[in-house]
Amino acid sequence: MSTIFPYPGRIVKSGEKNSQIVVSIQQRLNELKCSESLLSVDGSFGLKTARAVKVFQSRAVDIRQIPLKLDGQIGPITWAALFGEETPSIQPDSNLLQEAIKFATSQVGIMENPLFSNQGPEVNQYLASVALGPGYAWCAAFLHWCFDQAANHLNVTNPVVPTASVLDHWTKAGKAGTKRIFAVKAVNDPTLVKPGQIFTITFGGGFGHTGLVTSVDNGIIHTIEGNSKPDGGLIREGYGVFRRKRKVFNINLGYIDYT
Repeated sequence: MSTIFPYPGRIVKSGEKNSQIVVSIQQRLNELKCSESLLSVDGSFGLKTARAVKVFQSRAVDIRQIPLKLDGQIGPITWAALFGEETPSIQPDSNLLQEAIKFATSQVGIMENPLFSNQGPEVNQYLASVALGPGYAWCAAFLHWCFDQAANHLNVTNPVVPTASVLDHWTKAGKAGTKRIFAVKAVNDPTLVKPGQIFTITFGGGFGHTGLVTSVDNGIIHTIEGNSKPDGGLIREGYGVFRRKRKVFNINLGYIDYT
């Protein structure tokens, strides 16, 4: 029977140096009959082990019942499916981030009026917080408003860049010295993603989308997003404030951390 290790906080793939972890994976793959002939339990993550991982991924789903990505690598989502382990979410240490999540939560269900107009009583307030009138895309403005409310409540300065542009926010936050976690680093170590961070997606051509991470488990980020839609897809604009779930590897630019 395989020995279950805690998720190591990185992608386990070909060339993995921790042989004990690989042995556990090989034993578990053999238990699940993921190879025509039993894998050699030798602690070496080679081509046969990668193929067996792909076989497992082809049969399994994540906690949202979505098929796993067939890449032969074991990230937090595949690890959870393979070993049945839940990765606990970490709560924000910062009072500001905690309050920002509370204010974002209070807005869930707010929608544009009329729909797809980038305006409405609440939407106009979000845009006004970054000195804009109705009619602009507002996912970034929504986040600034949430942090503005949180900062006022705590009687502190709002550190979030006052802009409605997703990519402008990403660039200016970096220039101001705000911690940013690039997507490639987060994919390789999903434990870096924490509640209170602001995820950033780019669609090219200067367009993007952003939202607030509220919790993280098994490589899935739970979010609250303005100018979004309640269903799936990497949309650029929607019509309201909704809770969403996204996979870490689908965030293609990174995360802004205002701790």
